[in-house]
Amino acid sequence: MVRRIASQVHQQVSRLMRADYIKKEPAWYQAVLSYPPLPLPAKAPPARTQYDLLPPKGAQTNAAARNAQSPKPLPVWYVEDDIRRQFFRDHPFEAFRPTTLVEDAAVADPHPIRGETWTRLRQRGRNPSPEDTIQFAVNLHQYHDVPLSDAYKKAVAQFRALRSEHHIATTFAVLEAETLGAVFSRGEIAHSHEKEKRQLASWERREEMDEGAIAARKRWKAIVERPEANKEWTRGQEYVRLWKEGVRPTYSAALTE
Repeated sequence: MVRRIASQVHQQVSRLMRADYIKKEPAWYQAVLSYPPLPLPAKAPPARTQYDLLPPKGAQTNAAARNAQSPKPLPVWYVEDDIRRQFFRDHPFEAFRPTTLVEDAAVADPHPIRGETWTRLRQRGRNPSPEDTIQFAVNLHQYHDVPLSDAYKKAVAQFRALRSEHHIATTFAVLEAETLGAVFSRGEIAHSHEKEKRQLASWERREEMDEGAIAARKRWKAIVERPEANKEWTRGQEYVRLWKEGVRPTYSAALTE
């Protein structure tokens, strides 16, 4: 028997069992099939399907064939990624809509309307989410043989129509409720704005209180009265003349009086 790597023993045993060379299944066989060992060496990775591989374009086919045995991991690509990227590039404000990120204990079951039966976006509700629109475009492309660009245009057109219809219906419902006397409470955004205004007003009052405290700490203020007769600067000559004459300068007339 040819010598095999430890990670390829179960594959060789499978071939030998199919050829009836090994009559009895080993006790470890099912356990290894359930939990296969890591592929070694790195140049022998397990085969991947084309489901999550980026489709080759032109000259990339030959390069991909040459790099088939490369140890570098291949990029993971899904068609939903391109559609989702283009959708939020065309509708950036959809990313600001609140959504819940809480997951249940189990994975949610797939929607019953899918595949060939899903022909209109409205079949999943009158207020579709961006993810519903992306899945609808993929569904048209995969199950109805619609080109990806046309599927995206059709999905976006139906999404915008349903959003416009929902916006108009909601606006008129609010007007009707207000006419009948309904009073709506402030939302979280308005409540946050009010809290911010109160906080900014407290900052202004704090500045006024600080200015008042500073003024209260000033117990005295210097009052200097300068003679109004001589306003011309004499470069110190007048001071020297008075000094020679024995005249003592008076800096504060209020104190001398």
